[in-house]
Amino acid sequence: MKYLVEVEKCREGTTGSPSVGPVYRSVFAKDGFPPPVPGVDSCWDVFRLSVERNPGNRMLGRREIVDGKAGKYVWLTYKEVYDIVMKVGTSIRSCGVDQGNCCGIYGANCPEWIISMEACNAHGIYCVPLYDTLGAGAVEFIISHAEVQIVFVDEKKIVELLKAFPNAAKFLRIIVSFGNISPEQKEEFGQFGLRAYSWDEFLFLGNSQKVDLPLINKTDICTIMYTSGTTGDPKGVLISNESILTLMAGVNRLLESMNEQLQDDDVYLSYLPLAHIFDRVIEEMFIFQGASIGFWQGDVKLLVEDIGALKPSIFCAVPRVLDRIYTGLQDKLSKGGLIKHTLFNVAYKYKLRNMINGSKHEEAAPFLDRIIFSKVKQGLGGNVRLILSGAAPLATHVEEFLRVVTCAHVQQGYGLTETCAGTFVSLPNCPSMLGTVGPPVPNIDVRLESVPEMGYDALADQPRGEICIRGKTLFSGYHKREDLTNEVLVDGWFHTGDIGEWQSDGSLKIIDRKKNIFKLSQGEYVAVENLENIYGSIAAIDSIWIYGSSFESFLVAVINPNIQALERWGEENDVSGEFSCLCENPKAKEYILAELNKTAKAKKLKGFEFIKAIHLDPVPFDMERDLLTPTFKKKRPQLFNYYQSVIFELYKSNK
Repeated sequence: MKYLVEVEKCREGTTGSPSVGPVYRSVFAKDGFPPPVPGVDSCWDVFRLSVERNPGNRMLGRREIVDGKAGKYVWLTYKEVYDIVMKVGTSIRSCGVDQGNCCGIYGANCPEWIISMEACNAHGIYCVPLYDTLGAGAVEFIISHAEVQIVFVDEKKIVELLKAFPNAAKFLRIIVSFGNISPEQKEEFGQFGLRAYSWDEFLFLGNSQKVDLPLINKTDICTIMYTSGTTGDPKGVLISNESILTLMAGVNRLLESMNEQLQDDDVYLSYLPLAHIFDRVIEEMFIFQGASIGFWQGDVKLLVEDIGALKPSIFCAVPRVLDRIYTGLQDKLSKGGLIKHTLFNVAYKYKLRNMINGSKHEEAAPFLDRIIFSKVKQGLGGNVRLILSGAAPLATHVEEFLRVVTCAHVQQGYGLTETCAGTFVSLPNCPSMLGTVGPPVPNIDVRLESVPEMGYDALADQPRGEICIRGKTLFSGYHKREDLTNEVLVDGWFHTGDIGEWQSDGSLKIIDRKKNIFKLSQGEYVAVENLENIYGSIAAIDSIWIYGSSFESFLVAVINPNIQALERWGEENDVSGEFSCLCENPKAKEYILAELNKTAKAKKLKGFEFIKAIHLDPVPFDMERDLLTPTFKKKRPQLFNYYQSVIFELYKSNK
């Protein structure tokens, strides 16, 4: 396999122990993993040394608001940020919060978020991010479970935070707003024995004090990131400085090997939650490079406008964002008239063919890039050279389309909070990696472990099995849950729970989830995530949730159809009505069901894997109804509870 080197042989299974495939690592680490930068022992060193090298570089930017409208980005330099960080750190320590204590950060990404995080890094205080989409119950659980003593909070989230009291008040002593805080809110926190400050008040709190920075070791915990679990309470993932530094060294080696190194003039749009490890480590890398981070306004409807104002060079996204971009482009194409549409399709096919035949994306059709595809590039600000998708699978047709039309590398990655984010990433100019997450990043070892009950064999000609990872990027355990830690960390190997399939070039394809299997009434096991990936590739479908019961013999599904595809079908078949009406139309259901059956036959699915009945919901699965995690993973128990009556009716009417 071109992009892998084997470092250990495979092992046959024994009684009670499944077989495991060979241990591989990236070809870019064939002579050993890249060491972290000398003298960088913590995330504080990452920032501190960058300030020394790049004091005048633009670091953190936000759009200024003029007459209620967002204007240009205004910036703080690395030195300006450093000075504020030192004040915040001194103020935290003056409140009695010391090394090894926990500090919560609750709110959307903004400069104050990073400043608070760096103050924690400076003083060895564990940063405990709280997703800004979390409800009061989860906020209360995390604050209590991590014994958080101080919380920095977005001004807009103060009301939500107050709902977590009085239960959250056991350890918490200090509240700091990123902006202002009203006298009434201060009084309300005061009733629970807490002191509350505005941002400006807090900056002056430690003015008269001098506090020495503590010694911080590589193996010290840097952050406790609570996973947005699909079931049960969130788990606190302990991530050390060493994990983050190892990850950064590996990604740097990868970027160098692809001649795509970060530069200090690179610009990043910060909108994916900093409470998630994916965005956190990307921003650490930008900080180390002395590059610039601009923040969005916090509204997904204004994201394209923010992109246009900032003109980022690196764009990270979750599939849902890229799906929206894809849908928007398809919509524009459909309204552009026959000649424009035909010209675009000819140009698209020409460039794609050249890329498949080995041309680098910038050499595949430079003339067509200038006259046709440059319009798409300008829509992303004009400077994007790298688009990285993570957190969930990206549909293959969307990935292929964006690879051609954005004039940028489009790469898909895979990782977990427990592996400190990026563990695999596809490589640029490798069409064979379409639909895969690429080979491993050069900082880990990986092997597949057979899962006999699901029919996955790591020693087969087409090796498939549970993805297991070893290396210094791994987490240090689950906070206060040694039992759960021991379940997934065995002999130094982290068991991800995801099923992977090696491809001939050394890239990995995620095909299933170990726990997402259920049995139908005839005794057949169904690997539901694999089926959702297959059916989810249909252009007429935005999202699909498949359900099966051990009391029933067939599968049913709730589907969010693609609005443009369904409306186009309506026009072509003389079926009129709003999108919500189309979703209720029996003919529309027949159309989607036919697409499902066509795909099932093409993919040679077994009879019991065909979907027999569907419900079309015009409202996308969302976090507001608690149907998705903040990283857009489906919450299956919650989906069942929400659609229980729909499921009952689908089974009843199709027997």
